[in-house]
Amino acid sequence: MSGKEALRKQIAALVRDYYGIVHAPQPGQGEEGGPGAFVPGKTPIPYAGRVFDAEEITRAVLSGLDFWLTAGPEAAAFEEALARYVDRRFCALVNSGSSANLVAFAALCSHLPDRPLRPGDEVVTVAAGFPTTLNPILQYGCVPVFVDVTRDTVNLDVALLERALSPKTRAVAIAHTLGNPFDADAVLDFCGQHGLFLMEDNCDALGSLYKGRKTGSLGHVSTSSFYPAHHITLGEGGAVLTDDSVLNRAVLSIRDWGRDCHCDPGRDNSCGRRFSGRHGTLPEGYDHKYVYSHVGYNLKATDILAAIGRAQMEKLPGFVEARKKNHARLAKAAARVPWLEVQSAQAGADPSWFALLLTVREDAPAGRDQVTRYLEGRRIQTRLLFGGNLLRQPAYQNIPHRVAGELENTDRIMNRAFFIGVYPGLTEAMLSYMEESLEGLARVFYT
Repeated sequence: MSGKEALRKQIAALVRDYYGIVHAPQPGQGEEGGPGAFVPGKTPIPYAGRVFDAEEITRAVLSGLDFWLTAGPEAAAFEEALARYVDRRFCALVNSGSSANLVAFAALCSHLPDRPLRPGDEVVTVAAGFPTTLNPILQYGCVPVFVDVTRDTVNLDVALLERALSPKTRAVAIAHTLGNPFDADAVLDFCGQHGLFLMEDNCDALGSLYKGRKTGSLGHVSTSSFYPAHHITLGEGGAVLTDDSVLNRAVLSIRDWGRDCHCDPGRDNSCGRRFSGRHGTLPEGYDHKYVYSHVGYNLKATDILAAIGRAQMEKLPGFVEARKKNHARLAKAAARVPWLEVQSAQAGADPSWFALLLTVREDAPAGRDQVTRYLEGRRIQTRLLFGGNLLRQPAYQNIPHRVAGELENTDRIMNRAFFIGVYPGLTEAMLSYMEESLEGLARVFYT
């Protein structure tokens, strides 16, 4: 073993020791009466959070020793692993899920695909969601057409798709709500019949299945997010995935400053035509590394983040199973409260749940705010379904848009729905306390 290899091995061992002292649960921790034990009503129960061990820290440190500061071999390996998991041909790592949505939509507006999106084109979406699914539609001059969601699945109501259609409709851009796959059969059929692009926001649903297919493999282009609240985390980070080589070329260009060259980092002239091309009105032979065919950005992630992500990918199957089990357990407890509605799984879907969404019925003895204050008082963190009805948010008061029908269920969610966590970091003691707290709602608030 060389001196370098011996030092790396020694550093890795020290990092694992450090994890054991600083981060790892200690003997007895989490057990009743043990050091660091969960104390009901005092220890906070977050709705989400990072779940990691020594492997993530070790890989981050070892990647740091290589000092590859931008995207490099770790990023390429992570992209390959994620594409294989989702069953996609291409994957491009970016610096956030929001950037992933921006790049994915921008690729549909590129000059490269057939019949790209243009300013003024309409894009069917929902208002009950996160703003970064909507924002790229506006940023690229397209017009969102809002459709209501269903009361039970809280996904786009496919019965309203034809009502949303107009001669200007060119795409659908929607997310799987809190990990619950939307009705992909109906959406894909609608897109196929009318020649529409589908941008599939998979940021909250990594690991979900729709009729045996992984979500993220359904749209012309799909996105993922790796913020700490999501199914795996790199700290920050996101990804754009597709099976279309033309769209992938647009994605890479837009992510990487808009450059026309697609040499890998650190490589020059892999196409053999670096100084022999004609581009626009530039001088003939202008260096291809400095030719820009898109108005682009620098949205790459770093190798250190990707190294963490590779360790997280190995844990992903276990994370998915934990989310399913935790959701089933807490949903069962919530179902014992007659005035709470639990979000239903889409027919044919096996969700990798992001959270447990609950809606306080109109005949309930308490309002949503009273219920969430009660749970927060017991140190159980709650969150609303993101922006509620985005059209009621200050940023979107005057945007160009169309609404197909009414947004009745969207407003209901805004006024009555909230969610709590199901993430893999919940311990047995936490889950038992959450069950007890949910079931206690019927005793605390009664008619």
